[in-house]
Order: sequence, then C-alpha cells, then structure tokens
Amino acid sequence: MLDKKFSPERQSAFAARFEAQKIAFGPVVFQCVRYAWKRGMLQALADAGGTGLTVTDMAETGKWTEYALKVVLETCLSAGVVYLSAGRYVIDKTGYCVLTDAITQINLDFNHDVCYEGLFKLDQSLDQEKPLGLTAFGNWATLYQGLSQLPEPAKTSWFAFDHHYSDTSFPTILPDVFATAPRRLMDIGANTGKFSCAALAYNPSVEMHLVDLPRQLTVAEDNLQKAGVHERASFHGIDLLDKEAALPADMDLIWMSQFLSCFSEPAIASILQRASEALATNGQLLIMDTFWDRQRYDIAAFCLINTSPYFTAMASGNSKIYESADYIRMAEAAGLQLLTARDDIGYCHSLLRFAKAGK
Repeated sequence: MLDKKFSPERQSAFAARFEAQKIAFGPVVFQCVRYAWKRGMLQALADAGGTGLTVTDMAETGKWTEYALKVVLETCLSAGVVYLSAGRYVIDKTGYCVLTDAITQINLDFNHDVCYEGLFKLDQSLDQEKPLGLTAFGNWATLYQGLSQLPEPAKTSWFAFDHHYSDTSFPTILPDVFATAPRRLMDIGANTGKFSCAALAYNPSVEMHLVDLPRQLTVAEDNLQKAGVHERASFHGIDLLDKEAALPADMDLIWMSQFLSCFSEPAIASILQRASEALATNGQLLIMDTFWDRQRYDIAAFCLINTSPYFTAMASGNSKIYESADYIRMAEAAGLQLLTARDDIGYCHSLLRFAKAGK
C-alpha cells in the first residue's frame, strides 16, 4: 500500500490548529488574493520593489479606496503574499508566484471561473454522485456534453487548464507513440484534436482515428482542416458511456491522454475492455495521465488531488484523479498487461504502455 503524508513529521498542536484555520478561511483568502492580483495591487507592490508602499500611497493613485486596500492587503498579509515593513506593504515570494507563475494563475482562474460557484454543491454531488454544481452553467448531464457551449470566462479558463498540463507533454511523447511504427492510430477522447494534429504532423503516413462525442469532434475536425492534415483522419462520434458502443477495430496503437479520469471506475473498466478488443493482434495501448501517486514533488500531488472535487461537482459526479494502480488493475481485468511506465513527462504526466496479455 502507498504511504503518504503532507504534514510535517513533527507538528505541535498549536501549529496544527493554525493550519486548520487556514482551511476554514480558505475561500476568503482565495478571493482576496485573486482580487489583489486581478486589480493590480500585487503589480503595484512589485513595481515598488523592496521599499514597498503604504496604503495611503496606493490610495492616492485613485485605483483603489483605502477601505478596499486594507481589507484585501491584510488578508494577503495573513497568507504570506505580502509583508509589512515599517508600515509599508512589500510583495513577498508567494506574491511573486501569484503575479508571475503561469501554472498558479491558470489554477486560480480555473478554480474561480469553472469551479467556485459549483463547489457550493459538493456535498450534494458527493452524496448523489452527480455533478450538481454544473447547473451554474447549464442543464447537461456532464460538463463534457456542454464543453463547447460553456460561457466565458469559464470556457477559456477550462481549456487553458486542460491544455497547459497536456501541451507540455506532447512534444516529448511522440517518439514513444511511434516506437512500434503504428499504421493505424486511434485517439480516444480527441477533444480539440491537438494530439491528433501533432501525431499527423510528426508521421506523414499514419492514419488517425479520432473518437469523442459528436459535438466535440466538430471542433477537432475544424482544427485538423486548418492544420492541413484532415485527409488522413477519420472521425467517430461515440458516447463512450454507452457500453454497447464498439470502437473501430484493428488498431495498431490506441492513445488516451487525460481521458479516463473523466469517468467512474465501472465506465473505465468498460472502455478498457472495448479498447482491448479494438487492438490488432500486436497492438498496444498508451495511457498518459496525471497520477497523484507517481509525482516526484508534493506540489504536483497536492494540485492533482485537489482537482478531484472538480470532477465530482462540475464534470461527471463520479470521476477523479486516480492512482496509477487503479488503471493497471482495471487494464489487467480487460486482458491487458503493463509493459512499461515512464514518469516525469511535462509537468506531472506518466505514460503507461499496455499490450494484450500473452503477446
């Protein structure tokens, strides 16, 4: 069994109580720090450098009232985003991360624009295993059915979150994808077609098969046309929650990236079984995903673990960021065996390679 602990080895009861208060006031801190970032307070402090600024200095610019400055900057102070020196606010290292670090900003936007309102219904969503928070945006059974119709800024923030994690991985994994010289390659969960475009550009002879919901495939098809690689692609509009929906057969390689985490374990088991059946005799299945148990650094594991409630409240109601052992167990039940596992791809991806058992 996996052993894991995020708290310090030795922690006093008083320190633990302080950490508990950070949790209790977490939503307040989130909103105030976000406000300080979005409304330019942190940038003003960064521009001032080590000398910092007083509240009066900042209020005299006319950009903020003294009241707003005191409320927001005091919360930022309590969170270690800024500090006080001789009555002047100075931006701290954490504040610089909020101001300059792309992944921090993407996570902030994603949690605010996509998740925040819906997470109010997390308790109900967990009890019923339905994404009840999704009603903040529309009346879809899952977020994926309404992905192309999400309002702004949620739509932009969702794709920025999804692509920032995956895009850092695509350039390094294409040699893995074509290591067995596949002729017929299937991209399950093709989304906007980014991987398919990259694969078609990388290998001029491969034949791509994109599988996703029909509405999503229209976006992918348009992107492949713009990229000039449309003629080597076939599009298969399939609802993979339909256990009777078979996948195109005789595939040399099947690719899934950040896909299975969108589904419950029973649905994953069904998809893997159909993927196994769709493989050619010597075909292989590649799964690239963000497994929290395979992370080198706690910061990555923390972010991934805390993405799971989004899946509960907003996306599907019954999916999450899984441990790698979960996928391996379900793949083996589908008649597949793990050949290799490669970690440290991009920010936090791992690549699992499977073949039919006994092959």
